[in-house]
Amino acid sequence: MSIAQNPLSVEVAPVREDVVLFTVEGHLDIDTATGLQHHLANQFQHGRRHFLLDLSAVPFMDSSGMNILIRAYQQTRELDGSVHIISPTPAVRRILDLTGVSITVPVSEDVDSALALVDKQQGEGA
Repeated sequence: MSIAQNPLSVEVAPVREDVVLFTVEGHLDIDTATGLQHHLANQFQHGRRHFLLDLSAVPFMDSSGMNILIRAYQQTRELDGSVHIISPTPAVRRILDLTGVSITVPVSEDVDSALALVDKQQGEGA
């Protein structure tokens, strides 16, 4: 059994009944992306619809990480939910911008800004 060279740490903190904050730390790549995927799936099971992903401590993300973000975005949209990326590192932000993901998935500077977008979306859906 191999151990990932750059382990991924994911802290999960419910913010509200349907909103959860994921604080991700480490490389989000082919070796670690499934860990984040399991945390996301678990929160879907608990009825969470809005996912805030703090990527401020993720120095590297490859296509595996991107796929996890895109899948989570697609799943939340089906439930009138959302995914918000918070404070990505410059390298991750560059990948989000180059792939166009930052056009679709909102990128915020902090948790409060992301929560304001969630509130706005919920107000529009009401």
